Amino acid sequence: MTTSLTRRLALGLFAGAALLATSATAQEFPTRIIKMVVPYPAGGPTDVIARIVAEEMGKDLGQNVIVENLAGASGAVGTRSVAKAEPDGYTIVFGNNQTHGNNMFLLKEPGYDAIKDFAPLAGAGAFEHVFVVSNDLPVKTIPELIALAKKDPGKLNYGSTGVGSGSHLATELFMTRTGIKMTHVPFRGAAPLVTELMAGRIDVSNSTLPSVLAQFQAGQMRAIGLASPQRNPQAPDVPTLREQGITDADAESWAAFFAPVKTPQPVLDKLSKTIIAILKKPDVKERITKLGFTLNVRDPEAFKPYLAKEIQTWADVIKAANIKTVEGN
Repeated sequence: MTTSLTRRLALGLFAGAALLATSATAQEFPTRIIKMVVPYPAGGPTDVIARIVAEEMGKDLGQNVIVENLAGASGAVGTRSVAKAEPDGYTIVFGNNQTHGNNMFLLKEPGYDAIKDFAPLAGAGAFEHVFVVSNDLPVKTIPELIALAKKDPGKLNYGSTGVGSGSHLATELFMTRTGIKMTHVPFRGAAPLVTELMAGRIDVSNSTLPSVLAQFQAGQMRAIGLASPQRNPQAPDVPTLREQGITDADAESWAAFFAPVKTPQPVLDKLSKTIIAILKKPDVKERITKLGFTLNVRDPEAFKPYLAKEIQTWADVIKAANIKTVEGN
């Protein structure tokens, strides 16, 4: 047997063994606990949805799936930890347009690349944004908010879930379109923002609907406008911005599941199929949509072009609003 033939035979056997090993890995996966990182504090809408999916994943995969909240640096701390995690499928992240888009333009050193370091598992859908105001603020409509803001530019403050978050950029878009100026107060997630808004220490927020739905339904704050083309069935009495004369400031914040990019493809496929199947379960759909989240489930191939388009859209908003980069520690 010639040397070249021996080498080809050896390479063939090696490739076959690697294929069998990969197949076996996918069949056996998971054999231990899976960690789902939420890069925001516990209690917010992202956290709640992640916990619903994690609970179902545990049932379907036969292994516990725990949620770990790693907040900080506009979601970059938790997201960075997953980018650097062992790419074996046992560490995934529930990210969004901030962690896997805007941070690339707004943080000087996010510590990861949203495209190169991650493989999408499933697009879940989007959070619609709703303008809510403190009960102490004397406005009940969007035109009244605009009028009040124009009386004393910068006096009103608006809260967001962090620099580069959907609530931040959506409000910057709104101010650009309406010509008003309010002062930005960023928070580390939805829960502390909502607390301060209810206490009257924050005037306004263009928050994701799930983060404030229960509070304005309970009369703890006032909802004055939905930044969406149509009204939401969970809040049918809240008029849209378009109904109030603002036609070009709609915004939504998408959310999706990701794994480290070098995770073996069979493992990615198993995680992806599991999550997609869970998001399509009638009881899960009901629990999530009741939060005010709009489900729009996409597989990885459908999500990738959507992701690219969204990143470009919000990069343009950031440039138009002249938002400066900040430290990403």
